[in-house]
Order: sequence, then C-alpha cells, then structure tokens
Amino acid sequence: MATPTGDHRPYVLVHMAVSLDGSVSGFQPDVARFYSLAAEWQEDATLVGADTILAQENELADAGLPGPKEGGPILAVVDSGYRVSAWNALRNVGHWSRVIALRGNPRPTHGVEEIVTGGQRVDLPAALAELRSLHAVQRLRVDSGGNLVGALMAGGLVDEISLLVHPALVADMHRRPWWGGGHAVPVFRLTDLKARAIGDDIAHLRYRLVW
Repeated sequence: MATPTGDHRPYVLVHMAVSLDGSVSGFQPDVARFYSLAAEWQEDATLVGADTILAQENELADAGLPGPKEGGPILAVVDSGYRVSAWNALRNVGHWSRVIALRGNPRPTHGVEEIVTGGQRVDLPAALAELRSLHAVQRLRVDSGGNLVGALMAGGLVDEISLLVHPALVADMHRRPWWGGGHAVPVFRLTDLKARAIGDDIAHLRYRLVW
C-alpha cells in the first residue's frame, strides 16, 4: 500500500476515468468499476473541487442521508469562491466521516469546518500540509476534474496516477484533458507502470511520478 513520501503532506493519488485520447468528458464511464477500484486505495481523505460538487447538486438533493460514515474518509472540498452550499447533504450522504472546506481568503461562514490558506486562491501545498498535521491524513485520493488535477500537477503535488482507460474517442469540442491542459507542469518521470485489463474493454494503468 502507498505510504507518504515525507512528513509535510499526504501521499496524493489521482484516480480518473478517461477516454482513449485522455478526456474526462464526452463519453460514458463505467462508474461502478471506477468506484470499485477507488475503494482499494483506502484513502484517509478524498479531495474534490467545487465544480465537481456543484455538478452533483441534483443527485445530492435526491440522495438518502444516512448520516456520516463512521471510520470513513474525510471529504476535503477546494472552494475558494465560497460557491458550495450543500454541506449538510455532503456530510450526511453516507460516504465520508466529516467534511472540510479548503478556502483562501477567510469570510464569515457557517455550517462547515474550514482550512484557510493562501489568498484569492487556495494554497494547495499548505492545505495538504494542514490535512496531514491537523487530521492525520496520510493517503489522499483526488476525485475531481482536470482543473484541480492540473493545479496539483503544476505544484508537483501528485505521487501516483491511476487511469481507467475506456474504449472511446472524444470529439475536440467535448474533450477535456485529465491533466487540465491549462497549467505549466514541471518535468517529471513516470515509473513503476502497472497495467491490467478490467473486463473485456477497459485498461487500468498506474504510474508513480518522480519529480
């Protein structure tokens, strides 16, 4: 099992469902397989961007609310713009033990625990360090779109990439690269490739990143 690379932040795993040409949108992923694999990581925290949460608001509104999952991971949401409001539903949907908002500039707010780092934008290295030091998060799985992944990659904050590659090609107008595409990423090497077939048509690729 993956362990942290040091005492300053958690071990960060990016786990994404992608098309054959590297898009996270424009095709129908196998959600059941995706989350079945995600469960193998046994993360201490799940890191999600505000856009991902906002895209699921309708599902949250219709979901049952069994309450926080005892012993489950923490949900950490990067919400520098204070756009997310469904904190109670996220807390009680039954996937996570607690919910924490990662913010930049502090504002008066209610209903959610916060980690405030940075300014206009969240200082991701500092926020990850706070998750490690304050909440004992050693393994963190990123479950978000390309923008957050790109920001983490640009900061050299990703230790492992897990891609569930689907047999689909996406038209240019719908393609969104899993690494975001809008960030300057430092030079790194990919090592320790593990590849396996999932069913008859999906490939699971895992790489370690060396910065």
